[in-house]
Amino acid sequence: MQIITHSHKTGDRPLVAGIGFFDGVHRGHRYLIEQIVTEARARNYSSAVVTFREHPRKVLNRDSHFGLLNNLQEKLDLLSDTHLDYCILLDFTAQLSQLSAEQFLACLYRDFQVRSLVIGYDHRFGHNRTEGFEQYVAYGKCLGMEILPAARFSPEGQAISSSRIRKLISEEGDVCEAMHLLSYPYRLKGRIVGGHRIGRTLGFPTANLQLVEDQEKALPRPGVYAVQVRTNDGVCYNGMLNFGKRPTVKDDDRYTIEVHLFGFQGDLYGSDIEVYFFHFMRPERSFASLEELKLQLQKDREQAQALLSPNHS
Repeated sequence: MQIITHSHKTGDRPLVAGIGFFDGVHRGHRYLIEQIVTEARARNYSSAVVTFREHPRKVLNRDSHFGLLNNLQEKLDLLSDTHLDYCILLDFTAQLSQLSAEQFLACLYRDFQVRSLVIGYDHRFGHNRTEGFEQYVAYGKCLGMEILPAARFSPEGQAISSSRIRKLISEEGDVCEAMHLLSYPYRLKGRIVGGHRIGRTLGFPTANLQLVEDQEKALPRPGVYAVQVRTNDGVCYNGMLNFGKRPTVKDDDRYTIEVHLFGFQGDLYGSDIEVYFFHFMRPERSFASLEELKLQLQKDREQAQALLSPNHS
């Protein structure tokens, strides 16, 4: 997949394209991309998606606070795993947001050789997003651009959306269902920093994760999770993770991410790791003593090991 960032003629073949932010590149997005690729091959065109570096909501409303499912590089990597020929990556600016749908279609036609556009069943674009599919078809005819309706993807009777997946992760903690909709486990990447080392005294040494590249990504609901961790050297470990305020051992309101790796021996301080979320086990809560906390951690470890077992269904 070739990434295009400016006006570019894509060789001798025009494009069949789709438009979207594609946060998560989830199963619904992949279904749309399959349609784009199929239409392109039927016409002997190239296939492409048009997407943006910045989420439009974050540009138009700087006070908007919501986490993304992917950072930019993750999104591009996921798109490159499809059969797309091109990704047209644009900067979403205030100036771009003022373009009408007709003007935006004209830009795609003129600057990127888009001759067919596949549009999702509920997708709207252009200034104020007031127009719909019939208007897009009319504008396309004037330009010589074919506007094609995308089939809706709702295998369980409910449409898949990035906002639904964010809610599953951040509000419900249902990372298992989120994984089903994404087709891969939700991931956070960060650097291991020093902590209070209280877990070590309990027999559960933890690595304290500080987000570096993923500061704008969605954070999970506070609680305890069964996870897998990939270290710098590419080795994967099962483990359990706590995201929260650690009410038993500290009294401030700062959230921390701590992960305990099963069977790990060594020092991770200063290294980067990737954490993959598989199961939510319980909400975070306060314990009357460190001994009571230790007993609960033992139960958590047994539960996490069972959930991450290859035999678990």
